[in-house]
Amino acid sequence: MSKLFTPIELGKLTLKNRIAIAPMCQYSAEQGKATAWHRIHLGHLALSGAGLLIIEAAAIEPAGRITPQDLGLWDDETEQALGSVLQDVRQYSTLPIGIQLAHAGRKASTDVPWRGGGFLQPEQGGWQTSAPSAVPFNDSDNAPTELTLERIEELKQAFVDSAIRADRLGLDLVEVHAAHGYLLHEFLSPLSNKREDQYGGSLENRMRLTLEVFREVRRVFPADKPVGVRISATDWVEGGWDLEQSVALSKALAAEGCAYIHVSSGGLAPEQKISVGPNYQVPFAAAIKKEVSVPVIAVGLITEPHQAEAVLVEGEADMVALARGMLYNPRWPWHAAAALGAKVDAPEQYWRCEPHEVKGLFNS
Repeated sequence: MSKLFTPIELGKLTLKNRIAIAPMCQYSAEQGKATAWHRIHLGHLALSGAGLLIIEAAAIEPAGRITPQDLGLWDDETEQALGSVLQDVRQYSTLPIGIQLAHAGRKASTDVPWRGGGFLQPEQGGWQTSAPSAVPFNDSDNAPTELTLERIEELKQAFVDSAIRADRLGLDLVEVHAAHGYLLHEFLSPLSNKREDQYGGSLENRMRLTLEVFREVRRVFPADKPVGVRISATDWVEGGWDLEQSVALSKALAAEGCAYIHVSSGGLAPEQKISVGPNYQVPFAAAIKKEVSVPVIAVGLITEPHQAEAVLVEGEADMVALARGMLYNPRWPWHAAAALGAKVDAPEQYWRCEPHEVKGLFNS
């Protein structure tokens, strides 16, 4: 039996296999509202046979978007637009679907990647960014406004409000985004957090907001639905956020009832030096898994079925997540099941495509 295709529980949610589709920004929303692109994109990913699909980072307020084209979940219009997409997707797929809730912090107000991703001035459609401290991501960016304690409380409430909307949409899971240099990660890292109040300085203080946001989201999201957190295990910069601190955060989150830790890395500082290669982030997941009892999801250039299987068999993680690899091959779980001698869900409209050499591939 392939480990990759055995069930797993995230909290009280049972997944049929251990393949997650990681959140991937599409930069295709209109004023935060999901569009026909999302219907196509999420529709075909929902037919992939993966165990879990996590919708891209959804901003909790307009100023929390990375780009003006980011998805949002901050008002009735954004909720209704995403609800319309999900209604169509669910007609043909029973795949559990979650959403990542996020605020971009000082990395907001940028152009889409295919136009270079540069910082947008207000006259270019950008806006004033905010962060734990008035330290820009790039020296050429406008400095963010340092968040007041009052604004921090407003942002915590915005996470809560978006989580309530996610539940109303019938989403199965919420992932709090505390990675990739966005707002919560900015509070965690001493490179971006220069505060001298209860949210800055010591590790306990820098972790405070991430733990508070998790606690508040967990409080309002139904108990039978999991809430997980995505973290960057290291900034890849000397003196920044690192694995030791990530272990401490993961332990604290687990103690609060976090359903899983999704382990990525980087994104906080342009100075990062990353050695990219197959499984390059898996050792971080493995180190955290040794210290916590909750499931750990590994990600990072996991592209081959036997490679993914080995990560699980060797106990380095409990699940694997694919992002770019799933865009390149949206039927990756089918091919992985064929390679590993397992079975996978597929829409009945596609059953007749089953190759002769892997008869019995699809669950029926």
